[in-house]
Amino acid sequence: MACNGAKKPLLSGLVDSTSQRIDECTPYRRRFRRVKSAPVTELVPSDISGNGPIPCYESFFGGRHLSLKQVAVFLAVYLGLGTLCFYVVRDDIKGNKLNPILDSLYFCIVTMTTVGYGDLVPDSAPVKLLACVFVFTGMLLIGLILSKAADYLVEKQEILLIKALRRHQKLDPAAFLKEIETNKVKYKCYLAIIILSVLMLVGTIFLYIVEDFDIIDAFYCVCSTITTLGYGDKSFSTAYGRMFAVFWILTGTIALGQLFLYIAELFTERRQRALVNWVLTRRTTNLDLEAADIDDDGVVGAAEFVVYKLKEMGKISEEDIALVMKEFEDLDVDQSGTLSASDIMAQTTQTHK
Repeated sequence: MACNGAKKPLLSGLVDSTSQRIDECTPYRRRFRRVKSAPVTELVPSDISGNGPIPCYESFFGGRHLSLKQVAVFLAVYLGLGTLCFYVVRDDIKGNKLNPILDSLYFCIVTMTTVGYGDLVPDSAPVKLLACVFVFTGMLLIGLILSKAADYLVEKQEILLIKALRRHQKLDPAAFLKEIETNKVKYKCYLAIIILSVLMLVGTIFLYIVEDFDIIDAFYCVCSTITTLGYGDKSFSTAYGRMFAVFWILTGTIALGQLFLYIAELFTERRQRALVNWVLTRRTTNLDLEAADIDDDGVVGAAEFVVYKLKEMGKISEEDIALVMKEFEDLDVDQSGTLSASDIMAQTTQTHK
C-alpha cells in the first residue's frame, strides 16, 4: 500500500499518528485512512459542526418517539373516553353493578388489561363490538406504557438501588457510572421484582381486609389478576374494592409485563456478552486474517481488524459497513481517500445548489 511495493498496515496512524504521512504514490485509492491532521474548525459551517440537537428518530407510528407526558395523556384520554362510552351503554352491561361511573371506569380497566373477570359483561351486539375496539386499543396503549412509563419509573429508582446494594463499598463517580452501565438490566430486574412483590402484597392484604377473602383466595385472586387470567370466581365486588382495583390492576399487570421484558433483555444481554468474550479470547488464524483483509492487499490494519471483530460479535453487518462506506465516498469529494474540512464544505456547497 506504500510506494516501491512496500506493504503498510491500514490505518497505522491509529497507533502512532505522528508518523503518518500522505502517500501520494499509492496506485489505487485507500478505502480507510486517517487524515493527517484534524479539520480546521473555522472552515466548518456552524450548521454541521455537531453543536446542534441530535435528530429524533421516527417511531413505529410515523412520528417522533412518544414522551412520557404524551403516553400519560393518551392513557387519560383512553380512560375518560372509555368510561364515558361504557357509562352511556351501562344498561347493556349486565353483572354485579354498584355505581354507574365507578362500574364504567372499572369495566374499562378490566377490558384494557384483558383481565375479564366476568362480573361485568356486555349484553348486546353494539356493546360487544365496542368492547372489542377498546380491548385492542387498550393493549396497544399497554405496550406504550411498558416502553415508556414503567421503564421511566424503574430507572428513577435505579441509582438508589445501586447505592443500597453498595452501601458498604466506596465507589468513585466513574466506578459508580460504570457499575450502572455494566449491570443496568440486572438492576432493572431487581427493581421490577421488588415493585411487583410490593403490589402483590398490597393487593393480597387489601382483598383479605376489604373484600373479606381468606388469605389463600386473596393471593389466588391477585395472581389470576396480574397474569390477566381472570377466572371470574374471585373479583372485586365492593365499591372500595373497585376504586382500589382501578389503580392496582393497571399497575400490577404492567409491572409483571415489564419484569418479563427485563428478564428477556437480561438473557439476551448475557448471550451477547458470551459471544463477545468468545470472539475476543479465541485464537486468530490465517483464515481470520484473510476474511479481515477488506482491501485484499495482504495486510490487515487496525481498522480492518476492528471491523472484522465487530462483525463477528454481531454488532455490525455487511450492510452497515456498505452504508458507512457509501457515506464516506459521498463526502470524499476530491476522492483522496481522506476527509478534510474542504471536503465537507464542498459537499455542503453541492447540497445547497
